[in-house]
Amino acid sequence: MILNCVIIGTDRELGTQLQTAFSELGGVNVMRELVQYPHEFELLRTMRSIAPPILFLGLQDKVRSFEIIHTLQTEFPALQIAAFHDDPDPKLLRKLMQQGVREFLVPPFEEEDLAEVLIRLRDAADKTSITVERSNLVYSFLPSKPGSGTTTLAVNASLAMASHPDTPCLLMDLDLNSGLIRFLLKLENEHTILDAATHAADMDEALWPQLVSSVGNLDVLHTAQITLGVRIEAASIRSLVDYSRKNYKAICVDLSGNMEKYANEVMHESKKIFIVCTPEIPSLHLAREKFEFLKANDLGDKVSFLLNRQSQNDLIDQKSIQQILGAPITMAFPNDYRGVSSAVAEGKGIATKSPLGIQLRKFSYHLLDRPIPATVEQAKSKEFRSIIDLFKFGLSRLTFASNSANKS
Repeated sequence: MILNCVIIGTDRELGTQLQTAFSELGGVNVMRELVQYPHEFELLRTMRSIAPPILFLGLQDKVRSFEIIHTLQTEFPALQIAAFHDDPDPKLLRKLMQQGVREFLVPPFEEEDLAEVLIRLRDAADKTSITVERSNLVYSFLPSKPGSGTTTLAVNASLAMASHPDTPCLLMDLDLNSGLIRFLLKLENEHTILDAATHAADMDEALWPQLVSSVGNLDVLHTAQITLGVRIEAASIRSLVDYSRKNYKAICVDLSGNMEKYANEVMHESKKIFIVCTPEIPSLHLAREKFEFLKANDLGDKVSFLLNRQSQNDLIDQKSIQQILGAPITMAFPNDYRGVSSAVAEGKGIATKSPLGIQLRKFSYHLLDRPIPATVEQAKSKEFRSIIDLFKFGLSRLTFASNSANKS
């Protein structure tokens, strides 16, 4: 039986001695060796990616190594951790015992002692297996027709979710004929989602950071400039989504609306499919058509509608729109042409204090299955009141000017 393990430690010489001892003993496969203590996100991404049953942790930086122990025991309680160091300090051993680490290796790594440790680790690992959580928060954004603002909502909903504490999020651009997300966020990474799909089957934590672009706490897999005729195999998308679900709290996917096979694969993996429409009749008609198509393909129960660019001047009210669509609207977003244009010019998200930004923030809580704080609702009410006050102020100025003119 081969024991799979990971080694983390900054002492290269000590790490080499340990690997040499493993080679001489046989039966041990070092899946990964990290010669620097990784940051928490990188650490968790590595462990989720390869799910080793055993970790050998060097204690050169005692503060950082105990932080790693705490993090891993919280996330992966079944993981077996063995420490190694060149100084068997009794205080250090007691602290390890208190943290639940029962195995401690000191050089020289004698074959007999090492074999006994490995047997105990193997027996403990056999009793429980590491389970890696996979997020179910995968959301597909589908336009009723081109120009519905779907990409704008997908981008800004992703940014809003990623702004929550400890909420790593991923945005995938699968509108392969557009590349709009790359433009909206001014991304310069030469690697695209096509590269990620090519390597999806053997994706690892070393390759992934090269493929994604980071915008604050949001990771993005963008599409290159217009590339006609390029398609992705459904199996590659399935692998890519599965890898992402192990490493992110939520994943948003921007689709073209052309119902490609790979898009169908993503929608089957999604918790919700958001069809984005505007209050115009053609958009509503096509939204209903897409809804009927998805119902015929056993995806109807996943569909929700998002009404974009809503305004007080709409000819059709929301109740009538829902009757046309044949299903309720999950959320409506106000028209904010100026705010969207400003965000695009700066390559940033919608201003968070604008009516659209507040609604997107509210939407982010909905996507994360979290209750909306009163502060968010209050911000919306405050913004609405400020608009009313501004209107009243303008009206009062107009009335005053009119009265003054009449007196003259």
